[in-house]
Amino acid sequence: MSARLHAFYRIRASAATIEARAEGIANEQSVETPLAAIRDSFIMNEIAGKVEEIADEGNGWFRVRIGLAAATVGKDAGQLLNMLFGNSSLYEDVILEDAAFPPGFAALFGGPGHGLAGFRARLDAHGRALTASALKPQGLPVKQLAQLTYKLALGGIDVIKDDHGLADQAFSPFAERVKACAEAARKAVAATGKPVFYVPNCFGHFGEIEEQIALARAEGLSAVMIAPMITGVAALQAIRQRHQDFAIIAHPAMIGAGRISPYLFAKLFRLLGADAFVFPNPGGRFAYSSASCLKIAAALRGPCSGLLPGLPVPAGGMTLERVPELLDFYGRDVMLLIGGALLLAPPGKLAEETAAFVRAVRDHCYG
Repeated sequence: MSARLHAFYRIRASAATIEARAEGIANEQSVETPLAAIRDSFIMNEIAGKVEEIADEGNGWFRVRIGLAAATVGKDAGQLLNMLFGNSSLYEDVILEDAAFPPGFAALFGGPGHGLAGFRARLDAHGRALTASALKPQGLPVKQLAQLTYKLALGGIDVIKDDHGLADQAFSPFAERVKACAEAARKAVAATGKPVFYVPNCFGHFGEIEEQIALARAEGLSAVMIAPMITGVAALQAIRQRHQDFAIIAHPAMIGAGRISPYLFAKLFRLLGADAFVFPNPGGRFAYSSASCLKIAAALRGPCSGLLPGLPVPAGGMTLERVPELLDFYGRDVMLLIGGALLLAPPGKLAEETAAFVRAVRDHCYG
């Protein structure tokens, strides 16, 4: 039999109907036609989905493993998502929990181009966790966003990214913002000698993203952020293939809108080329459990068919006081993203508050 993807679903059904439901999903995610209508033995044996396991989890839920022909994916990120959950996502009682790939499959997509080690090398940040912040809130004019960039960089932070809501609004046009913030970052580096990434948020169709990356490159930048579930997973794949010198941060916007586990998104985004993935930390303003967050971090950093380890970026409700707790929880191979808590600093004290955050991370890692 040809190489198979293994998709893992949770399905709500009765004991009397689960086998038929599982067979229906195997069909839906492969040939999408009555099996009786298929007269080609190759299609029946090699392409049609196969139910491999059904396990009763109790309370009317079953865990189902279905084998899908890897050949149906080709080399396309969108088709991978489609084959895993395209039509079946329309069933309200079906959840895609995980996927396992056959040997050699990961090489079709390549994974991170830089990953955890690449971020460390570019930022000269070895043996410690990395630090990051976001430019916000929406509505600030370019001049103030550049001032925030400068103060955050003066405070010693490693990565300063656009908030995911910053696009090309009238109050903050993309080209003007990127030029001003990149210049502010360079000015801070000249003052401190410490490397810093300013990371613009890319958006729109891929032609627009190409223009945005060209502008970022002209400003000496080497990292961008996208939200793959908004721009499309194919855009993530294309950025990695066409701009291998750029590091990519994936943002989680919209990953909670479907019935796909966050853990699988982390695995998929890494497979498709993301070097880092932002996700809600436990105890923040989103209801991710500690177990879920550890699983996401493992999906990004753990062994995966020779892919480079990615960089977990827990965020959402981060505070200075929680730094020791979170570093004990995740370890040093992580980038802590703190946003609003830094912006609460008294007027004129943002650089000092940022330095306190950076110092807390360094002290806990090196102490």
